[in-house]
Amino acid sequence: MNEKRLKKDRREADKDRRSLDKEGKVRIWVKEETLLYEEELKKLQVELLKFQNHVKEQGLKVVMVFEGRDAAGKGGTIKRIIEHLNPRGARVVALSKPSDQEVTQWYFQRYVAHLPSAGEIVFFDRSWYNRAMVEPVMGFCSEREHHRFLKDAPQFEKMIADEDIKIFKFYFSVSKEEQAKRFAKREQDPLKQYKFSEVDAKAQQLWDAYALAKYMMLSATHTDVAPWTVVKSDNKKKARINTIKHILNFVEYPNKIDASEIEVDKDIVIFGRDETIAMESRFKFSSKGE
Repeated sequence: MNEKRLKKDRREADKDRRSLDKEGKVRIWVKEETLLYEEELKKLQVELLKFQNHVKEQGLKVVMVFEGRDAAGKGGTIKRIIEHLNPRGARVVALSKPSDQEVTQWYFQRYVAHLPSAGEIVFFDRSWYNRAMVEPVMGFCSEREHHRFLKDAPQFEKMIADEDIKIFKFYFSVSKEEQAKRFAKREQDPLKQYKFSEVDAKAQQLWDAYALAKYMMLSATHTDVAPWTVVKSDNKKKARINTIKHILNFVEYPNKIDASEIEVDKDIVIFGRDETIAMESRFKFSSKGE
């Protein structure tokens, strides 16, 4: 009896909904948090477009490097940054593994070809820092090649900066528990399964090895001309908003919004040097031993 009544109530509710809405529209409940996020994101995307126009008009060159653990939210953040930018002046570079020919080249060579020309902003979704993280942890390079990279990278980036190319370097930091949740979702979602690779499958098992590689990378390659910015990304929306705010804090362009509107959350955005100090304290690493 209750089941019949329930079905009748549903039919009546559907009838009422259709009668109230002649255009076939459906009501959707959205969290207030989501609406506030989308509103703020749109405001910041307008600022990014202003900045891009300035880059084009002044012939500036900008590189943004996005690194971090697998499923840390790098790609999603890049997507929101470039969503409304003019594609003629904004490029995303996400290189696959080196070809047989590229393996024989100077390590940085294939990345140089993708650096920006005047008026361009280039986003590296993973970069030359593969040799600081994935390659040494997964055994894709030798220990000697790894240490040589850590020595050469600051010099390479100084050369880039000397060519008047502005460099942003972001490291997205996700917790082990959150990474596991995201991996599980990727495996179950047919539209995201392509993101789950053999490297991803071993990420949890090699968590501590990646932590050590991260520490070595930040310690060796955080410089004045190319500092690291660490973004805590367990909350993807906060990570995206604060990454954009950080960018806007370090660039100038006409009609920029008030500084109070782009203040970053210091619990989300952390100076690279501060992260290495925190890691030393937490894991009792010693910089003298590196």
